Amino acid sequence: MKTNKIIFYASTGLLTALMFFSVSMYVFNHEEIVKEFTNFGFPTYIIYPLAFAKIMGLIALWFFQTKRIVEWAYAGFFFNFVLAFFAHYMIGDGKQMGAVVALVLLMGSYLFSKKVNQ
Repeated sequence: MKTNKIIFYASTGLLTALMFFSVSMYVFNHEEIVKEFTNFGFPTYIIYPLAFAKIMGLIALWFFQTKRIVEWAYAGFFFNFVLAFFAHYMIGDGKQMGAVVALVLLMGSYLFSKKVNQ
């Protein structure tokens, strides 16, 4: 039981750090992110809403007790990371490992949240 909590908090904490890094890049290194989104063929107007959604997802993971909201947050992160992986893979820039790491952390957080909250 204690091991489950440690793994949950470690994976969720590392995922949170990764998402804060991502959001900080969106906000403080905006010009570089605009270039990346343009290379993918994505509209650049989604950068700030995506950053906001990531922050809201983290708030849901850490502070909400409603299972439905937490499940939606996990689902949103899952789709974001899977789509990020394939976007990087398809253009061949070699940056898809960040999405893989994020997926592993997300899966650890999700699976162990189920064990902790039983």
